[in-house]
This record gives sequence, C-alpha cells and structure tokens, in this order.
Amino acid sequence: MAKPTLNQDELNTALAELEGWELSGDGKSISKKFKFSNFVNAFGFMTKMAIVAEKMNHHPEWFNVYNRVEVTLTTHDSGGITELDAKLAARMNKAAA
Repeated sequence: MAKPTLNQDELNTALAELEGWELSGDGKSISKKFKFSNFVNAFGFMTKMAIVAEKMNHHPEWFNVYNRVEVTLTTHDSGGITELDAKLAARMNKAAA
C-alpha cells in the first residue's frame, strides 16, 4: 500500500531538519550532493546506505563519480515525498557526518 505524501507543512519541517537537502522543482523529490575525501569513502557510504535502504524497503536513486554521491529520494508508488524519504535522508546525513 502506498504511503501518504507529506503535506506542505510536514515537508517544510522535514527540510528544515535535513541539512543540505533540496526540494526538486516539481516538489516530488528531495536531493543532496555528498562529497567525500576519496572513492573508497564514497563507495563505503553507498554500501552502508544500501543495507539501510534494503531494511527500510526504500531505495534511493543515486549516482557516483569518484568522491561524489548524488542522491534523489522520492516514493514512486505515492507519487511524491513521504516520511520514508525524510527518514532515509536523515540516516544518510548521519552516516556522512
């Protein structure tokens, strides 16, 4: 069953708490660019987050080149941003810190 999307107030609150995350132009996803010291650290972050995402059954769209990881989060079956996206974004910020 699809999760409910966040309303505007919930989305504003979530974004205020998620340092560095930006809302897409269409308002249906959030994204962030992470930068690490090298490829091993970037890939390690992706590996750690892949395990978290699998446990949450919520998988990111991401792109990696050398020390950068670009992440976009949306809940496709809901057609927008849900609590799962906010939770995964928070976990990513914590892991990258």
